[in-house]
Amino acid sequence: MVLGEYAKSRAKAVKIRRISARLGPVAAVASAALLLWHAAHDTPTPTLGVPAPLVYPVPPAVAPAGAAAPAPNAVVSKAQIGDQPASPAAAPAPAAAQQAGVVSTIVVGRNDTLDAIFRRMAFDKADLAAIRNLPGIRQSIDFLRPGDAIQVTHAAGEIKALTRKVSETQTLKVVRQDAGFAAQMIDNPVETRIRTASASIDSSLFQAAESAAISDAVALKLANIFAWDIDFVLDLREGDRFTAVYEQVFQEGHYLRDGEVLAAEFTNNGKVYRAVGFKSPSGALQYYSPNGSPMRKAFLRAPVEFTRVSSVFNPHRRHPILQTIRGHMGTDYAAPTGTPVHASGDGRVSFEGRRGGYGNAIMIAHSNRVSTLYGHMSRFARRVRVGSHVQQGEVIGYVGMTGLATGPHLHYEYLVDGVHKNPQTVPLPGAEPLRADSLRRFLAETAPLLGRLEPPPAPRAAAN
Repeated sequence: MVLGEYAKSRAKAVKIRRISARLGPVAAVASAALLLWHAAHDTPTPTLGVPAPLVYPVPPAVAPAGAAAPAPNAVVSKAQIGDQPASPAAAPAPAAAQQAGVVSTIVVGRNDTLDAIFRRMAFDKADLAAIRNLPGIRQSIDFLRPGDAIQVTHAAGEIKALTRKVSETQTLKVVRQDAGFAAQMIDNPVETRIRTASASIDSSLFQAAESAAISDAVALKLANIFAWDIDFVLDLREGDRFTAVYEQVFQEGHYLRDGEVLAAEFTNNGKVYRAVGFKSPSGALQYYSPNGSPMRKAFLRAPVEFTRVSSVFNPHRRHPILQTIRGHMGTDYAAPTGTPVHASGDGRVSFEGRRGGYGNAIMIAHSNRVSTLYGHMSRFARRVRVGSHVQQGEVIGYVGMTGLATGPHLHYEYLVDGVHKNPQTVPLPGAEPLRADSLRRFLAETAPLLGRLEPPPAPRAAAN
């Protein structure tokens, strides 16, 4: 009896295990489905902790003013706590702001016109016509120079805004409004500062200027101011010094350019030269020595600019071609063929043509019984003929190697009553000095500028 009941129980257990084995996978699938359903529909209990930052693209129209433009696909992070509302800065920009347009900067090329630019950029030509019809801006908008920059805001070929700088101190801005385009001229004032800088010459004027952060433009102006007293081709020596008091022009704190030289000092071979600028009644800036004598003389020391010199004044020089002792009554300025040759003073052309060993030569008769000769030129300047009048600094010809010349150079002579003088050392007659009434105003106005040329006082030793 007992054995029979045991057999029946065992048979039921085996049957139950077989059914469970068959239903197990089905139950597992059902359980997984139930868990997924709860995960999708149940709301979790809120926590007071800070969730992970939300990351979203920055709309171009809502970038902060003055901020750098975001890179493509740039993102920023914004953290929110609990259910607090987002800050106003995170609110999406209005649709109009997001569609403000693309900003393009167009650099004007050679022979460029606004019509050509509008065609090239596929802008609406009707917009160009409307902008041109605005009163008072036609010339400002149409007059273009190579290198000018035009900033255009546009969308689908339609102009939203156009900006261009028409001068150093004015900017034209055209903006599309509901009633059409409106133009505005914006003033960009400049500020002039006075700078004083000094340098010592080791090898050249330009290298010395660069070491003192002085521009080449200011260095050239210095050479022009002292050109009647110093031959900058020949006379510069190691250890020469100069000081310049000059203007620097700034706009909104940014350096633009250098202005005029107001005062200068140059120490050449131990001799000190000083000059200060003074505006004449006509408004022209001219330079005078501290006592009111004009820096401008009747003759320039050198008829060429900053070139290498092959030989100096030497009456006993051996001629390089003839190989004989032959007086070299002048100065040779070696320079590339085609270098401009300038008249050293006002006068009348007394000779032009071939002149023996001088090759192509020009002679100029000046006042005060002075004449100058320019030899070995490759060609003459136009309109320079015998009998024509020339002014100091005017180009009369170009460096060459005609006649008895071993290389391209200018041969220059200075004669008084037909007698040769050393062009580098001969005293040069000056221009007329300031009159008494102008001299008083000159002395009063230039005293502060000359004061800037004085070296700063040495610091006093500390008292014991």
